[in-house]
Amino acid sequence: MDTLSPAPTLAIFASDKGPGDAERASIMSQVGTHFAKRGARIICIAEKGVVPVPLITAARASGGNVLIVADSPLVLPPALAGVPFEVFGTAAERQARVAELAEGYVALPGSLASVTALFNTWASGRAAGRTVPVVMLNRHRAYEVIRGYAADVLAPGLRGYEHVVQFAESIDDLWNRVTRLVSEAR
Repeated sequence: MDTLSPAPTLAIFASDKGPGDAERASIMSQVGTHFAKRGARIICIAEKGVVPVPLITAARASGGNVLIVADSPLVLPPALAGVPFEVFGTAAERQARVAELAEGYVALPGSLASVTALFNTWASGRAAGRTVPVVMLNRHRAYEVIRGYAADVLAPGLRGYEHVVQFAESIDDLWNRVTRLVSEAR
């Protein structure tokens, strides 16, 4: 990435609910730290009381700028006191807001809810005329099904899909891919 370009604004889709909570929490912490130290502005969706606390805590501890887009006024845990948030009543409004702000989407291994929010946010952006790059951390082959879908379904309908949807194998690879794609899109 061009060192003179400002750091990107990235929507990170993550969840620590369900099987593998401890590993997901660790991944979120590592990503929050890594991205914040590189100056990224991080946007997260909070719905039904699910907030990616490890991601936000680590990002803030590393001096990061975080915004939460929520479904209702949040009662944040003490570790997240002072984190700014915006409230929108419907999922479509939240997704549209994130699509408006984000220059790139990052998907961490998580729940079906986080992948659904990613897809719906991406679709909201596309409806508004924006094609924002998506990079998924494919830890333990978490996104192999989506990788196959991208090759089989997106390829014929989305010219240059490989510049829009990519898969990373490590956190460094995740950062490098998303910042390169955002830089190319600017």
